[in-house]
Amino acid sequence: MAHLLMVESWVGSMSRLLPRAIRESGHEFTFLTRDLHHYLRSAPEGTAHPLLGARHVITADTNDTEALLPRVERLHAVLGVDGVLTSCDYYLPTVAAVAERLGLPGPSAQGVRDACRKDATRRVLADAGVPGPRFAVHEEWAELARAAREIGYPLVVKPVDLCAGMYVRRVDDEGQLADAVRALAGFPVNARGQRRVPAVLLEELLDGPEVSVETVSHAGAVQVVGVTDKSVGGAPAFIETGHMFPADLPAARAEAAEQTALAALKALGLTEGVVAHTEIKLTSAGPRVVEVNPRPAGNRITELIRHVTGIDLAAAFVDVCLGRAPDLGRTDTGLRSAAVGFLVPDRAGTLEALDGSGLRSRPDVLEVQLAEPGRQVKAAGSNNEYLGHVMAGDAEGTGARARVEALLAEVRSGLVIR
Repeated sequence: MAHLLMVESWVGSMSRLLPRAIRESGHEFTFLTRDLHHYLRSAPEGTAHPLLGARHVITADTNDTEALLPRVERLHAVLGVDGVLTSCDYYLPTVAAVAERLGLPGPSAQGVRDACRKDATRRVLADAGVPGPRFAVHEEWAELARAAREIGYPLVVKPVDLCAGMYVRRVDDEGQLADAVRALAGFPVNARGQRRVPAVLLEELLDGPEVSVETVSHAGAVQVVGVTDKSVGGAPAFIETGHMFPADLPAARAEAAEQTALAALKALGLTEGVVAHTEIKLTSAGPRVVEVNPRPAGNRITELIRHVTGIDLAAAFVDVCLGRAPDLGRTDTGLRSAAVGFLVPDRAGTLEALDGSGLRSRPDVLEVQLAEPGRQVKAAGSNNEYLGHVMAGDAEGTGARARVEALLAEVRSGLVIR
């Protein structure tokens, strides 16, 4: 039995998948958090959050890495930590620093820091010749306006240190750019109480569909698990509305996406102890890297992969964090594709009606999760405002996405927001 240290977590699906994977692998974990109530609030009424199944729950200021490192060293001396991990993007650099300080398995701390800063990722990949969009990074308005004119509209405005599509916007002129920069400046502290970097990233708007490449790195080798497709809506925001695994692509295009992702991981030095989710645009000029996430994919992609291949990426994440070879053997699950679609609200109000109970008994439906009536709703601006999701599989081929879209249409027909 190994003992893992989990430093914070998302409160979504990975906050349940990781504790389960640790438990089913025969291990235990200690949970380190600065705000336990953040997780208590997210658990359904009358239930305990899976993170509270930790052997120990310890409160510490996880936002102060310099103060945290000596404290973790003292904990390690008492508890004997074998590996350290998190599912939350905002704490990936902290976990990498802890692993480095304690001499535990893990990816390059510098590589993780670069991957978690979108501007650093752009610079590292550009220096290595890995294809991406034209870009510029500035803090001052005059420099941003000048760089935008040089890149050319339309373009994409991004924060350098947020996730889930927060404040990522398409802008078509200088007025829209000013609005986007102003909105970003009004969000100086992220949801975990960390002060943000004021730099703004401008990128060329890329054409073509977007996919992600899911990989597992261990002992200097990177193995591709597969390619997932993505649908995006909510313009001018970029909100993920659904995914399918595997992506319905010609073999040559899938291979090109995989090779681009592998080049990006190599450039960042992320070839050891990491499960990664690399987003790629399949443009008319070839694959271009959108971003590299040094953690398992969210938005139920890990479960799509498990349903189709039998591979448990949460368990693989636990293994590589312990320095152990992950089990990436495929099994015949009876499914050839699986897809998830998200219910994205386009207006604000109170959710009065939303019923998907009739979907749960359908033979091809894998998951249905919908918000309860009475919830306050706002028009979605990122991946954080979903009203639920539907997941379905296809035993014959790549028909799962079409099936999910039909099921979501049924759900939307009964959606009432006032």
